[in-house]
Amino acid sequence: MNLKDTSIYKILLIVIAVFSALALFGGIMEPDSALYASIAKNMVLRNDWVNIYVRGADWLDKPHLTFWLAAASFKVFGINTFAYKLPSFLFGLLGAGYTYKLAKDIYNAKTGLISALIFLSALHVLISTFDVRAEIYITTFTLAAIYHYFKAHKNSFWHIVLGSFFAACAIMIKGIFVLIPVFGGFIIYWLLTNQWKQLLKIKWWLAIALILIFIIPELYTLYIQFDLHPEKVVFGKTGVSGLKFFFWDSQFGRFFNNGPIKGKGDISFFLHTTLWAFLPWSILFYTAVFNLFKKKNRISLPAESIFIWVSAAITFLLFSLSKFQLPHYILIILPQFAIITALYLQKLEGKNLKVFFIIQSILAVLIVAILSAVSIFFKFEYYSIANSILIVLLLSSILFFKDLKLETVITRSVFSSIGLMIFLSGFFYPAVLKYESGMAAGIWLKQNQPNAKAAVLMHPDAFSFDFYANGEPQYFWNYETLEKFKTDKDLVIYTPESELERLKKDYHAEILKSFEYYHITKLTGKFINVKTRPQFLEHFYLVKLH
Repeated sequence: MNLKDTSIYKILLIVIAVFSALALFGGIMEPDSALYASIAKNMVLRNDWVNIYVRGADWLDKPHLTFWLAAASFKVFGINTFAYKLPSFLFGLLGAGYTYKLAKDIYNAKTGLISALIFLSALHVLISTFDVRAEIYITTFTLAAIYHYFKAHKNSFWHIVLGSFFAACAIMIKGIFVLIPVFGGFIIYWLLTNQWKQLLKIKWWLAIALILIFIIPELYTLYIQFDLHPEKVVFGKTGVSGLKFFFWDSQFGRFFNNGPIKGKGDISFFLHTTLWAFLPWSILFYTAVFNLFKKKNRISLPAESIFIWVSAAITFLLFSLSKFQLPHYILIILPQFAIITALYLQKLEGKNLKVFFIIQSILAVLIVAILSAVSIFFKFEYYSIANSILIVLLLSSILFFKDLKLETVITRSVFSSIGLMIFLSGFFYPAVLKYESGMAAGIWLKQNQPNAKAAVLMHPDAFSFDFYANGEPQYFWNYETLEKFKTDKDLVIYTPESELERLKKDYHAEILKSFEYYHITKLTGKFINVKTRPQFLEHFYLVKLH
């Protein structure tokens, strides 16, 4: 393998990373991303890194590490969008690095580069760079743990420590279920390859002990906030244990759907979620998985491939059987998907290579056509420029990469991802975020009335307003509470249109500014169509009481 074999992949990795950085300068989306950002903001404002508060009340759902990372970034860069998104972006790059290292150590450097490139250019990874939640952190920490335990399997003690540290970090992001993709693949690999004595080795029991030590900060904070205060009302009842929720309700309670947070499961959910979340690689991935069912296609692969396949398979199965399902969960096993796809890609030749050459080219054309249609119907600012960029990228990939070979298939696919990233982060999301009224109201209030005391009346999900407004907004869930503050001259209230008449009548409210609102994470064709959009918009207001 010479430099020419891999130089194109290295260049594409740099390009996709650079264009992904566009997301750092966009807004923060509701609900989850804005919620997490506001929690981290409150930590800094209160100088309290132990207790988690939402709307001034104790909050028990996610562990602390996501918020600690964001809050630490706020301490360095100030409380702003860039500071919130930067840690996630950097950990996404680290995840690509570990994807490369794992694939390189099991297979070769070329497979590692292609795997990292596939991971970074997958649609849901691109989306997560803009809409920052917890999953990109879990993905990286889980994969890092797998990599270091793989090295520990080759008899390196310090990799046990590093593997346990990253496994503990993953737990402090999401919960103990992350140990399933971390250890599940190894255990089944050992059993299938007659290495079951590995289960008795002291180093793996040491790994478990180290994980328990490393998660002590999370256990301590939960104990302090909840277990020491059984009088607190959480999930509508008292006597709630933060430790029990962490070890049981937040994980197994969701899986069995008998915990305080419930969902509705569909066993096929992640099958069709993968089709769009792993674009433009999903068809290749499903073909690669089908290909692995044939024994002749597995014989030439290293035995260690088993723990990659099994880690992905059991996690995918767990998600599919769970009653609590969200699309971004699939992120956790996209590195494994990327490695499986990269291996299959390199085996393509002759007729099979030509088939996927055509399929990936058609996908690239379809992506450009769909995005162009969306922009024309939406009519966001500079949509003609967005379409021109998409067409130039498409034509460039066709004109400059036209030989029937592996590099062409990969490059055309990555160009599609670059176009998607530019379109979403540079044009589409900024246009859509104009209808996130909480963000718009918070920014307007900060710019026009910097000394105002921000408040929210009768609106449960104004998390973007919480983040963008100055300070920590006061929440009024009823008018009895509002009565206590009505004489505060600096009070400015963010409220839905349904409350406007009463505020005008009883409190002589003055409208400072109105804002259009739409639930932007649930886009529909009627919202995207500029002609039908107005009838689906709600209105929110900033008002001052007199």
